[in-house]
Amino acid sequence: DFLFFWGAVFLITTTLVALLKKENKELTPTKEETKGITDTYRLLFSIIKMPAVLTFCLLILTAKVGFSAADAVTGLKLVEEGVPKEHLALLAVPMVPLQIILPLIISKYTAGPQPLNTFYKAMPFRLLLGLEFAFLVWWTPKVKHEGGFPVYYYVVVLLSYALHQITLYSMYVAIMAFNAKVSDPLIGGTYMTLLNTVSNLGGNWPSTVALWLVDPLTVKECAGAQQQTCATTVAAEV
Repeated sequence: DFLFFWGAVFLITTTLVALLKKENKELTPTKEETKGITDTYRLLFSIIKMPAVLTFCLLILTAKVGFSAADAVTGLKLVEEGVPKEHLALLAVPMVPLQIILPLIISKYTAGPQPLNTFYKAMPFRLLLGLEFAFLVWWTPKVKHEGGFPVYYYVVVLLSYALHQITLYSMYVAIMAFNAKVSDPLIGGTYMTLLNTVSNLGGNWPSTVALWLVDPLTVKECAGAQQQTCATTVAAEV
């Protein structure tokens, strides 16, 4: 029902935009760099071959390795330790106003000549929050009781998520502001799409690797099964 409702909203709004919104031809660039999809990809390759762009792509492809495990695995581990998924989903509701307000606040600091300064300043705090998330996972089974989890536990989780969102959005808005700043206005859409795609990839591949490494790097003990490590899925099932 949720997906159906918003699907209808998207269809209606985009149709109305297509029918009612007119292009301002006066602001259209006089020189067109691309004529079709082939030219666009040629242009992308010429952009990515630039030394500065290559260096920047390497930076954003590896910048998020340090907190990939904390971002991808923490929620799953909390559920594994007995925190109800419904409760974690409810904790996401207070985050919505924060997610709306944060970009507005952070954009004031990224509007200057050096938007990446915010990115650099937020990184150590986000790395420290990774340690805090690890402590949270370790602490979770210790506060669990028969009725579930105490209220103060959820308060700690909520505050941890809120601080994480601040660091996450500081880095996200900063990188978007930088991409917008360095993109050639004439081919802004192509240029920004390339940089933002690389930026998104830089966040996704470390999370995928982190999830893949969870089982091999997790130390397990088998209760009542001598000389069994339970290190593999098959051994755990046995």
